[in-house]
Amino acid sequence: MTAPAAAAAVAPVVAVVGAGVSGLAAAHRLRTLLGAAARIVVCERASRTGGVLRTVDLAGVAVDVGAEAFLARRPEVPALLAELGLTGRVVHPTTAVASIRAGGRTGPLPTGTLLGVPTGAARLDGVLTARGLAAVAAEPTLPLDWEPGGDVALGGMLRARFGPEIVDRVADPLLGGVYAGRVDTLGLRATIPALAAALDAGAASLTEAASGLAGPTAATGPVFGGLDGGYRVLLDALTAAARPELRLDTTVRSLSRTPTGWRLTLGPVPAPEHLDVDAVVLAVPAPAARKLLADVVPAAAAAAGRIELASSVVVAMAYRAVDAAGLPATSGVLVAADEPLSIKAATHTSTKWGHLAPDATDGLVRLRASLGRFGEAATLQVDDAALVVRVRADLAALHGITAAPAAVHVQRWGGGLPQYAVGHVATVATLEAAVAAEPRLAVAGSALHGVGVPACIGTARAAAERVAAAVTAAAS
Repeated sequence: MTAPAAAAAVAPVVAVVGAGVSGLAAAHRLRTLLGAAARIVVCERASRTGGVLRTVDLAGVAVDVGAEAFLARRPEVPALLAELGLTGRVVHPTTAVASIRAGGRTGPLPTGTLLGVPTGAARLDGVLTARGLAAVAAEPTLPLDWEPGGDVALGGMLRARFGPEIVDRVADPLLGGVYAGRVDTLGLRATIPALAAALDAGAASLTEAASGLAGPTAATGPVFGGLDGGYRVLLDALTAAARPELRLDTTVRSLSRTPTGWRLTLGPVPAPEHLDVDAVVLAVPAPAARKLLADVVPAAAAAAGRIELASSVVVAMAYRAVDAAGLPATSGVLVAADEPLSIKAATHTSTKWGHLAPDATDGLVRLRASLGRFGEAATLQVDDAALVVRVRADLAALHGITAAPAAVHVQRWGGGLPQYAVGHVATVATLEAAVAAEPRLAVAGSALHGVGVPACIGTARAAAERVAAAVTAAAS
């Protein structure tokens, strides 16, 4: 007697919530692992992909108004670009150096610091006063009260050991650009983990710990990279390769378990739609993750609820070269926290990136300024025109640029950057451990292990691999 034919395998269905770079990278990895037959549904509440990555046409040239660069010495982005056939689109910054505005003057960015933490070789004389320099020099003589495995506010520790100037004039400008936050609210262990590890290992001072981390390395090649055409080149390639069922303008309102997986409730409250799937990757900001996990993984939701967000604004401008003649040949300028200026940094885009130099484009000089720090959202609650007025006033003070720009783009990032507060590492460990108890559920994104694009891609790949393994195991 012939055995009945085996039922045809049912193609898996996986939902990815969020179409930022984390969500799209997860979808791409899921496609690679689960094959062409899998149904991958990407739900995004906004009307476009990319999340806090966005490329706009500024006077006809592609310019990023979110993140613009990635750490080229981390493997995630180069590996992904190679998979997508985009290696030839990689560009690197020019040799132009950065500057800093502190003490009412603009000078070279100090050398010899680890994200603003002085090493023994730090050159700070152009930024700090004599009193500030003396405080830095005295730090190795101060007794160190450090509990291995502990965590403290980075700003508070730096102020206590180096004095206020190093925080306001060096560390805060450097880290404020990364997190849109104040160094006083950032946790040491999450923000500079290598420094915390050096203290755990017995370094006698912050200077000693930083000095041991800032020495020669075996790494070669450019530190940063970007993409000719902007990050939309990567976003478009990920979407094309993942071939998802992309549902923009779609809010996922709730998540619940089913006997075989998960149910997502989508759309408006009066007319909800249900989507049943085998697995889910949540690649959304912490507040959205908290809401979706509240009923199904409450411990994870509570952890996500402890991660706060900061808002910021990027104002990108294009000028005729003659009108921007005062722009220095630097890659940009960071602004100390105690300066009477609105912006926290300006990137001299056309100088920093050779492929965007005026002679390589259309004769226009492009730059971008950023405003906004954690806890200061109210300062951004004005219209776009008012923000442009502030930026133009600061450019006049910094560089003597008074002419009207030829083109302007204002990009607001409401709640765009998670804050890595004291205890962030433990918070994320709690979140991930709670989610790990659900084999067909995973989380990814900037709230976890780094706000940069490489870190986001790393969490996305790990999340996709986890749920793909669970789905494959269940089907076998």
